[in-house]
Amino acid sequence: MGAQVPPRHPLRQLFGALTEKSFTEHLGWPDLNVTSYVSNLLVEFTHTDQLYKIRNQQDKPVDTVVDMLYESEVLLQAQSIDRERDVHRHIGDFTLFMAGLFPEYLRRLKSAGLIYHQDFLVDYVKTGKRSYGIVAQIGHGESDGDPPLFRKLSDNFELCITGLGFVRSDLDRMQNPAYQRARDLLLN
Repeated sequence: MGAQVPPRHPLRQLFGALTEKSFTEHLGWPDLNVTSYVSNLLVEFTHTDQLYKIRNQQDKPVDTVVDMLYESEVLLQAQSIDRERDVHRHIGDFTLFMAGLFPEYLRRLKSAGLIYHQDFLVDYVKTGKRSYGIVAQIGHGESDGDPPLFRKLSDNFELCITGLGFVRSDLDRMQNPAYQRARDLLLN
């Protein structure tokens, strides 16, 4: 597992600011719990070992939603309710991340005839909403501090995807050389 990103790291500050701006200004949804959760998700997923942190019984990373669903079921591979909850939370996180920041991946998955890919028939939005809903139902007491958070994420999944789309647009804009030159002129 990779090193955790420190609390005051510039990446946390960047993603925190972009997420808060996107959700507050563009969506009109200034929910600090949601924006904190989503910005933390962005930071954590900068490490690919976090993106693929669910492991199967052979200790191999699980990289498809279909296999994650298999790992989440207590009647199949999940050894406990806690494992079921953790895997469903990751499914919600993974599908939100991919649908919000990399919608072209999902379009390619559906339109390029990649029927050999296990996730070809998976609806990431429905699956993410359902997984966050399961996490909200299972709950986990005080460890998450705010069990309604996952209910909000489930109920507003599409809105969160849209918010991440605005974050992606800001990140793309920041890569634009013209933007970088203008920023340098203004800041120097």
